[in-house]
Amino acid sequence: MEAATILVVDDEQPIVDLVASYLDAEGFVVHRAFDGVSALSLARAVRPDLVILDVMLPGVDGVEVCRRLHQETSVYVLMLTARTDEVDKLIGLSVGADDYLTKPFSPRELVARVKAILRRSRTQQEKMVERPALQFGSLSIDPERREVKRRGVMVELTPREFDLLYALASYPGRVFTRDELLQRVWGPDFAGIDRVVDVHVGTLRRKLEDGTQADLPLVQTVRGVGYKFVGGQR
Repeated sequence: MEAATILVVDDEQPIVDLVASYLDAEGFVVHRAFDGVSALSLARAVRPDLVILDVMLPGVDGVEVCRRLHQETSVYVLMLTARTDEVDKLIGLSVGADDYLTKPFSPRELVARVKAILRRSRTQQEKMVERPALQFGSLSIDPERREVKRRGVMVELTPREFDLLYALASYPGRVFTRDELLQRVWGPDFAGIDRVVDVHVGTLRRKLEDGTQADLPLVQTVRGVGYKFVGGQR
């Protein structure tokens, strides 16, 4: 299998060099960037499989870099934060990263997180090819092409958003807890917090809106439990 490409972004060169050395030892192809502008330029050039992205960057900060990456690509993002309370801030901003790790961190733990994200993404993609396309009124979900359309218009989703939508839509009306969705979409190795589910559901809802305010969300909250997909059922 071809080695995955990782882009490491941090304004502290010793951290970048340390992380890169561990990733190199695991056989990954590693690229380095030290500010937001360079990170975006390099990401467009090398098309990494995953970006390790520090929040505090000179110029364009990590939050904005993550947003732009998700607008332009389907890359996975693992964000590095200096404080635990920054995780809450990032989630509140709906950055939509796939995982978060606070500094100081163990390089071995970071490598384990990277492997877990990539392993889960590959497994999920393999399973998607074997699963049927779904149709709910004006909404179509094609797992082989990983495409979602609403009223014939393409809905641009990140890989995690697509996996979450497909997991919910595969069982219309079934209520999933956050923990169940973490297991199905993020995988058993995910060591983050369950609020990432709320963030991704929120972005899904916004992206799936078709301009008809009278419509209920396709993904509904079941208070105190979790979420369910209602499809064409209103």
